[in-house]
Amino acid sequence: MNCLVVVAHPLRESLCHALAARAVQALSARGHAVEIEDLHAQAFAPALTGDERAAYYRPGYDAPAVRGQADRLLAADGLVLCFPTWWFGFPAILKGWFDRVWVPGVAYDHADDLGPIRPRLKNLRRVLAVTSLGAAWWVDRLVLRRPVRRVLKTAILGACAPSARLEMLSVYKSEKLDPGRVEAIAARVEAALARWG
Repeated sequence: MNCLVVVAHPLRESLCHALAARAVQALSARGHAVEIEDLHAQAFAPALTGDERAAYYRPGYDAPAVRGQADRLLAADGLVLCFPTWWFGFPAILKGWFDRVWVPGVAYDHADDLGPIRPRLKNLRRVLAVTSLGAAWWVDRLVLRRPVRRVLKTAILGACAPSARLEMLSVYKSEKLDPGRVEAIAARVEAALARWG
């Protein structure tokens, strides 16, 4: 498989970076081709520009500033997202990656009557989302009903890559992890990716 690993944490020593590195190792060891998209290291600009937004409904949408990211997304059969959940949402840089890269002509096409969009990411078969949260599990699951997972599964993948199978690994109370727990979480990431074949 062609796999894209997207990391969206500003601190190199973060749990997200450590788990992304283990994901890259696991995928490479199984013979998959791996591309890494480290959004902070690339100084990815998350804000959708006025010109980009105005072009959303023009024929032949083109965003040359993110063409490389779009090409890597289009080539991916598997996608690993490693990011923190902040305020029960995506960090700004990852939300901006969705806004600027998952665009018309890349992730979807507009319907002629501006009805439901038509998915384009038909190659994307597997998605693993690994996210760290400071909150306890019950706040995310019982109180807020997993908002990040719902948006990712229903709004983003459901609209653009409906055949993709999503697995989500949420790491709760992530600021208080001992090395043994970090290793156990990394093993869960590796086990999830082993199921990709």
